[in-house]
Amino acid sequence: MEKIVFSIWPYRGVRMILALIFMWAGVVKISDPDSFAIILEAFGLLPYTWITPIAVGLPVLEILAAIGLLFDLRGSLAAVAGLLVLFLAVLGYGVWLGLDIDCGCFGPGDPEGEAYRGLRPALYKDLVMLAGVAYLYVWRFRRSSVHPERNSIRDKTGAEPGRD
Repeated sequence: MEKIVFSIWPYRGVRMILALIFMWAGVVKISDPDSFAIILEAFGLLPYTWITPIAVGLPVLEILAAIGLLFDLRGSLAAVAGLLVLFLAVLGYGVWLGLDIDCGCFGPGDPEGEAYRGLRPALYKDLVMLAGVAYLYVWRFRRSSVHPERNSIRDKTGAEPGRD
């Protein structure tokens, strides 16, 4: 079982799933930043002047992190992990306050009609994605400890370590 869990294919599968989720979420939000801004404003965490730049910048960051994760670029997994921690903190805040608003996770369809789906399910989904990120980090750590020669910046073929 351990050989299957730590083979390259589950690693690639989890990485691709996370990348596609982040790509989808970013593209949907960037296609309608005004509606996403309404959702951001509903959380009451940001000054009014920051809402529009964040409504545009956050989806762009999600898309860039997704592209990096698709190509297994250095730093992209950390970016996804950081975004998930941010999302979990915001969702946790909303659950703690008892807010009945849309999480904004996959963009707003119709903010008025679809907004009231609840934050708790989104919190659980983000925890599952964070578990996927943890798996990727464990896989990389195990790979580097089993194959210490891959810890160099590049091996003899010019490929980056752990990037099969």
